[in-house]
Parts: sequence; C-alpha cells; structure tokens
Amino acid sequence: MVFDLEAVAARLDPVGFTGALTAAAAALARDPLPAVRGAAELAAGNGRATVAALVRAAGGTATGPAELPAKDRRYADPAWEANAFYYLLRQQHSLFAEHLRAAAAGLELDAPARGKVDFLVQQVVEAAAPVNWPWSNPRMLTKAFETGGLSLVRGARNVLRDAVTNRGMPRKTVEGRFTPGVELAVTPGTVVFRNRLIELIQYAPQTDEVFETPLLLSPPWINKFYVMDLAPGKSLVEWAVRHGHTVFMISYRNPDADLRDVTMSDYLREGPLAALDVVQEITGADRVNMGALCLGGTLATAATAWLAARGDDRVGSLTLMNTLLDYAEPGRLGVFTDEATIARLERAMRRDGYLPAQSMATTFDLLRATDLIWNYVVTTWLLGEDPAPFDILAWNADSTRMPAAMQSEYLRALYLRNSFAEGTFELAGEHLDLAAVRQDAYVVSAEADHIAPWASVYSGAARLGGTVRFVLSNAGHIAGVVNPPSAKSRHWYGESGQLPGDAAQWRAAAGEHRASWWEDWTPWIEARAGARRTPPPTGSAAHPPLQAAPGSYVLEA
Repeated sequence: MVFDLEAVAARLDPVGFTGALTAAAAALARDPLPAVRGAAELAAGNGRATVAALVRAAGGTATGPAELPAKDRRYADPAWEANAFYYLLRQQHSLFAEHLRAAAAGLELDAPARGKVDFLVQQVVEAAAPVNWPWSNPRMLTKAFETGGLSLVRGARNVLRDAVTNRGMPRKTVEGRFTPGVELAVTPGTVVFRNRLIELIQYAPQTDEVFETPLLLSPPWINKFYVMDLAPGKSLVEWAVRHGHTVFMISYRNPDADLRDVTMSDYLREGPLAALDVVQEITGADRVNMGALCLGGTLATAATAWLAARGDDRVGSLTLMNTLLDYAEPGRLGVFTDEATIARLERAMRRDGYLPAQSMATTFDLLRATDLIWNYVVTTWLLGEDPAPFDILAWNADSTRMPAAMQSEYLRALYLRNSFAEGTFELAGEHLDLAAVRQDAYVVSAEADHIAPWASVYSGAARLGGTVRFVLSNAGHIAGVVNPPSAKSRHWYGESGQLPGDAAQWRAAAGEHRASWWEDWTPWIEARAGARRTPPPTGSAAHPPLQAAPGSYVLEA
C-alpha cells in the first residue's frame, strides 16, 4: 500500500487554509505597523467600553464606542442592555470584529489567499460572539435556574451525542422526525423510468383536464429532489399539479464509488435528455416545458443548448430557479473553487471516488455559520433543547455524494473557467451557446441567496437568447424555491428581450409586488402550456409503472 502524503494533507485541509494563513503571516511580518496600530486602537476602544460599562453599572446611561445593530435576534434578552457585564462583552466583540477585519483587509495577498483569509476572519468573528459561549450567555443561566439545572444536563448529553454521532457538529433536526414518502415528498405519483443515474416520477393529475404541454422538473443532485416537493402546502410540484400541469420529476441516485468516472456529459444524457424522451413518449407531446433549480438549472439549460446545437426545439420554455449560468462572481463559494483548492479536492477524492456528503453539507453550513451552526450550539448545547421540527432543515441534512469525475469537471469548467458564459462549454460532443437558447425563460433569483448570488444569476439570464422574465424574490436559496403564498411574500420583476446589462439598473426599475413568485409564474407558464386535454395515462407500454413515488433512489443513504 502506497502512502499518499498529498492526499492525506488534502483530506485534512481540502480548502488550503494553511497556505492562506501562512501567506497572511508573511504579509504581516513584512509590514507589522498597521497591525500594531490596530491593536493599540482596539485596546483604547476596549478601555472606553469598560468605562461605559462601569457607568451603566452605577446606574448611568453611557454608550460604548461600538455601534451595535438595532435588531439582532441573538441579543433579544434584556440582559444584553441592562447588565453592564453583558453589555461590555457585546461591545468588546463588536470592536474585536471591526479591528480584525481591518487588519486582514490591510494585508497584501493574492486573490485566492484573500478570499480564504476573509472567510476565516468571518468564521472567527461569528464564533467569538459572546452569545455562543456558556460563560457569556445570560439565557443559559436563566434557563438553568428555571429548570433546576436540567437544561445543563440535557445540554451536556447533546454535546456528547453530537460528538459521537454527528462529527462534533450540533444537530439541527430530530432524527426520524421527517421521512420522504411519509411527511415529505408525498404528492401522489409513480416512478415510470429508471436508469443508473435517475428515476423519473410522473405525478398523478389532480384536475379533470390538464395542459397539453407537460412540465419536467430538473432538481440539483447535490441534495435530494424533494426540496421541490417538500410537504403539503410547501410543494411546487403540488402547486403545479393543482394548477393543471402534468408534472414529471427527475430523482437522482446518490452516487457511490461505482460511479466515480461519471461525467457531466453522462448526467446530461442520462438525466434531462433521457427524461425528455420518456415524457414525450408517455404524453405524446411535441414539446416539454422545463423547470429547474440550481445545478439542475445549469444542466437543464445545457440540455436546451445541446438540443439547439442539433436543431431540436422540443423544449418549450425554461423556468430557472436560483441558477448560475455565469460563474464570474460566484459569491462566497469562490473561496472553495480556486485552482489550488480544486486540485486538493481532487486528491482527496482519489480514494473513495466521490466527494463525501458531509463535505458539501459542512461547506454550506459554514457559509451561514451563525444560522446553521452557532444557533444550534446555543439552543441544543447551552440551553439543552431539542431542535425544533423544520422540514427544510430535514431536507438539508439529507445530503448526497458527488462523483469524483463529475465534481472535478463541474468545478473546473464552470467555477474556474466560467465556460458556459464564455462560450467554450462542451458536453456530449456539442458546443453549448447560451445565446442559442431562444425559448422564453422565467428566471427567479433570491435576494438573500448565499449560494447563487442574485446579481450573478441575473448576469447569466441576460446571456440567454430568448425573452426573459427575470424575478427577484425576498428569500434565500431554498426559501426562494419553497415559496408558497403568504403575507410575507414579495417579489420584483422585469421583462424584456434584452435585460439591462447592470443588475442594479434592473433592480432600480423593477416593480415590487406583495405576492409569491409562484403566483406570478402561474399565468406565465399557463400561457406556454398549450390547450387543455384529458390527462395522459400513467406510464406506457414502453415505460410501465415501476413503483409509487417518491421511488427508491431518494431513500438511498
């Protein structure tokens, strides 16, 4: 057995943070004076904060030097203002964060190291928040007194449990509370096709007549498909079926080492292209509307461009949700997608042939560490509570692996070279041109999306060759899709054959509507779904029903 030191190092530090910190230390050594001045300013600020806290302790109303956010739900307990000690801790943390960011910003670093250092600084700032620690969280003490110490016992139990069973990360869900096919993914349907990568689900009609143009949904395979069929009242599938659409869903297999050599071209051929053939055979439709999310949207657009290169226009329209087509500004994920990091990731994947599910899950959690990590440190470890049942987080925890060859190709072609937007992307023997995608497109993005920044989604949408209705919702990457009508829903939209080149210009001119984008999309897709007809049969002689939805692939661990 050959001991691969590089592979071990890559598995221990796949992102290359060690190299970035080494570069930061070298930059600091070359010019230490700004950091020294910053440390002196921090000490002076802490001194002023201490004086303000002492005045408050004596009954005064002094204000410390740090400007604290007016609204931060982590600090809702009155003790953060009324108690001088807790007020001082919050002041000190705010000053520390300000000076740490300033010190990092002053270092001369190349772009990859800059991104990693800034990311680490943000992680340190979020971790150091006084609300996250037992000695500086007033709610922990209050809860301990209220429960006679039971909250401390439960919290210690949760820490031990998570250390043993959850890689030391706090649990966000109660295991077994939500199960696909029971509480989740319950819209009635039938699996009508299966190959080594996908199962295809045909959903049962819920109206007497349906539109003649069926709707094929293309989810990402980074997680399970059922974010698009989450639960009754929160399901885009259910919404579409109840509005008269014949809906089909791709459900991807959770790949293992046997699929280590599967490529993006394989996903294209055996995913949306294979599904299109089956949908048309079952329904007899000349065209199929496609709706797609995130990476599934990138692949659906690639499939449409691939068909266009062959003179095939069977895709009727495209609905793209939080989908990057232009990766020039990938947001926070750019930290994980430079050349050195991708090379380290490739070495780390050599042994197993895939990217482990927990790697993706941890990466996405770190992008929103306050909400997805530290929030649960507080509630489950410090306060001894069980996580509140939340179907979206149950789906989020149901992570999948990524085949090594596909993951490498995906990161290099899209994140590193931005091939799709640059016009150099090739899959399955065809050159893919975004401008050749001339179908009408409904492109929805999310204002608070930390995975597919809305301005980058806009940039990709502007490269499409057809008429684009671009919509911005007031949500995040997942809540932007799980977006049933509610009093809090709102969106902005604009429609033009040529979107303005600047996203901010579009935003300034877009109209605001207090409704879910689902409500805006419904008449748009209906106008492109053809006449009414009796529902098609479930499956066909060529593609007979195999099993009830949600199928078997979605249940694979």
